Amino acid sequence: MSADGQEEEEPISVYDEVEIEDMTFDETLQIYHYPCPCGDKFEIALADLRDEQDIAVCPSCSLMIRVIFEVSDLPKVQAEPEVVEEPPVEEAVAQVEVAA
Repeated sequence: MSADGQEEEEPISVYDEVEIEDMTFDETLQIYHYPCPCGDKFEIALADLRDEQDIAVCPSCSLMIRVIFEVSDLPKVQAEPEVVEEPPVEEAVAQVEVAA
């Protein structure tokens, strides 16, 4: 605790600092990736970056990187495509008379 009674944040140990331009953006998943020395990839969601979070983690090891970026330079929010419900299709029923 600090002298003013607030808890101090422990410094995070990051493996490296990486410019967002050096990362790969997956448009489908809305996630930025960067190669990790362990063979996997650091990843951070676009939504997290918009919330000004800058730590990307590797899901396979304990390494983390700090992403250097400006919120104003992030891809624009894409509007969700409007889902149009199709009216139900009525099935045609054929009636065949059978001779007795």
